[in-house]
Amino acid sequence: MIDDFQLPIGDPQWNRPIGNRQSAMKKRAKTFTISAVAEEFDVHPQTLRLYEREGLLKPSRSEGNTRLYTDSDLERLEVILSLTRNLGVNLAGVEIILNMREKMDAMQREFERFFDYLQNHAEEFSHFTEPPPEAGALVPINRVIRVPAKRRSAAKSTR
Repeated sequence: MIDDFQLPIGDPQWNRPIGNRQSAMKKRAKTFTISAVAEEFDVHPQTLRLYEREGLLKPSRSEGNTRLYTDSDLERLEVILSLTRNLGVNLAGVEIILNMREKMDAMQREFERFFDYLQNHAEEFSHFTEPPPEAGALVPINRVIRVPAKRRSAAKSTR
């Protein structure tokens, strides 16, 4: 039975049934200090502080107010450095590009939710796909009003 499954990890907090390990799943994410990040990416720590002041990076803080960079912060930093170093984009341009990427990601998620909704409710919309009674006519024939040539020419002369 799945509830009796034990994880084969040496840490005692993991050797519990799956149903009770929710608190153990809240494992702390790996974080990096500003000096480690600066060294890894070959930038000065002041550059990272500047990126934070400009709102490009938002590292979390420890209880002692130390900046802590997560993997997502490092991925964002890689994009920033690629734009500035490889493409010559200034920080204002980087901000615009990052904001556009965030909006595009949000739009993609919204589109996926909408597409999922359509797939889940396809039967409700199936009646919209039935052909109109006039077999492909864009305008129903019985609604077409023909104006005699005399009335058309009279209408033009009064304009």
